[in-house]
Amino acid sequence: MLAHFSRKSNVDSTPYDQAADIDAQARANQERWERQEEAANAASRDIADVPAVEVITTTAVHLLSAAAVKVGLADDPETQTDLDEARKLINALAGLITAGAPEISDMHARSLRDGLRSVQLAFREASVIPDPIGKGPGEKWTGPVT
Repeated sequence: MLAHFSRKSNVDSTPYDQAADIDAQARANQERWERQEEAANAASRDIADVPAVEVITTTAVHLLSAAAVKVGLADDPETQTDLDEARKLINALAGLITAGAPEISDMHARSLRDGLRSVQLAFREASVIPDPIGKGPGEKWTGPVT
């Protein structure tokens, strides 16, 4: 549609078609939602192809990374340290490693145990009032860490 301009004001005198605008926005939203649904379906299909060992180790690495940040082993320890959150993450990590170790092979479990021990020791160092030996985060599953 060609726009018509008045000689006096150079203002577009074409009537505004609000219904067409709304229709175009609805089509754009629908297309975006369809793309997002396709991406979600592709991701869920992909997880079916991932071996359990990889899921367990990836989850453990995420927990380990989050725990390391929360005990102050990251870029900005003054703002990122949260020992209450770290305790929860370390407990979950210790449980996962302990339960998953027989399933993921010694090679994978050994490095995860080393990382777990590191964050347990970092937690102990960061604590103003340290837990008694054997009562720190994750020590229920790993035994005392010193």
